[in-house]
Amino acid sequence: MIIEGSRVSIEYTLTIDDGTVADSNVGEEPLVYEQGQSEILPALERALLGLAVGDTAEVRLEPDEGYGLVDDSLFEKVPASVVPENGRQVGSYLVAQAKTGERRQVRVHEVNGDEIVIDLNHPLAGQILHFAVRILSVE
Repeated sequence: MIIEGSRVSIEYTLTIDDGTVADSNVGEEPLVYEQGQSEILPALERALLGLAVGDTAEVRLEPDEGYGLVDDSLFEKVPASVVPENGRQVGSYLVAQAKTGERRQVRVHEVNGDEIVIDLNHPLAGQILHFAVRILSVE
């Protein structure tokens, strides 16, 4: 049974509200985390507490329990010249590097001639998340 400090292996499929699969590790390496260490979303971790090997769970997380609400302050205007030509389309995903050296995925939100608006929110911000989880092992 999953308790605080357990090392847990899971198989999961993450879908958003419209049924689109956002992520899955089914048929691949299991996701391994330590219960209570916030290595996965805390609300998902709470939902799995007490489950045992072989158990399955369907977990729905509201945006504030997942990757947060869309934060309007995380839309930034940049000169088109700093965006590769093949990425200058609405919906394109790019990897940006902060001054601190941290790299993160960003999405092109608007293209206005010589100016591009990029969205620095997590790609799943504002989404209701649906996890289908199967517990593979608990140590």
